[in-house]
Amino acid sequence: MSPQYEEKRFALRMALRLPIVVSGRADDGAAWSEPTETDDISTTGTLFHLNQKVASGESLYLRSHRPDGVPVEVKAEVVRIAPALYGTARIGVIITDPKENWLRLFVAWVADDQTEEQE
Repeated sequence: MSPQYEEKRFALRMALRLPIVVSGRADDGAAWSEPTETDDISTTGTLFHLNQKVASGESLYLRSHRPDGVPVEVKAEVVRIAPALYGTARIGVIITDPKENWLRLFVAWVADDQTEEQE
């Protein structure tokens, strides 16, 4: 793992179950898409479980929604793969483009979570 990814681990991280749809391309070029949810999200990436086999360095697309319903789609790179229960894998990704869309998504959910706690 390169040092640039190690430093990113210090990004603000929050345990949040956020529904997402992950999509990519299989080795044979066929497109695939899988709904899942995040285990946690940070300002620079996220961790989630996936049934689809992916490789480190592979590009994926993540789709989700902000609390106000605005859709968000970003491109991400797989930086971590670990075995998980029932044949799934825990996939860690870093957001590559557009990073500001992911940051807005993160901030919106953090703000939404804070509002609920104060009520």
